[in-house]
Amino acid sequence: MTVVPPEQPAAEVVPPPERQPATERDLAAVAEQLGRPPRGTRAVAHRCPCGNPDVVETTPRLADGTPFPTLYYLTCPRATSACSRLESAGVMKEMADRLAADPELAARYRAAHEDYLARREAIGEVPEIAGISAGGMPGRVKCLHVHLGHALAAGPGVNPFGDETLALIEPWWLAGPCVEPG
Repeated sequence: MTVVPPEQPAAEVVPPPERQPATERDLAAVAEQLGRPPRGTRAVAHRCPCGNPDVVETTPRLADGTPFPTLYYLTCPRATSACSRLESAGVMKEMADRLAADPELAARYRAAHEDYLARREAIGEVPEIAGISAGGMPGRVKCLHVHLGHALAAGPGVNPFGDETLALIEPWWLAGPCVEPG
């Protein structure tokens, strides 16, 4: 599979203007999506066009004191599966090769890393994970799930590999909600 950088991600998946506190219904949907209770969820960072959360924002330190560097956690099983299929198809290797060869792309990716850190540090400082973002940033491409979550939460133009991932996957919401919380 050859990666063609998109012009822009689909308009249907624009993040909410402000973080929405996670309701009990949201937490039930996320638990159903994950197959377990969510940990450290502080807000819904993005809603799927079906209405369910598809990305949650987590606390940088879990209730038990464990540092948790993943600020944006992709929860929708359909979106997660789509990312896994891309990873299996070798898309991360192609992205990593382009990252190593393209200084402009590397600068945009470093800016995504800095954005991720700034957003997490605005919530809380955790010295054990200072300077560590997620998804291999800024030097490698490690997890498309993280990049898609960041792109959906932050909006277009922030994470180049998240934007590319979004453009490469099928609209996961077309089949309707992935879960029907009670």
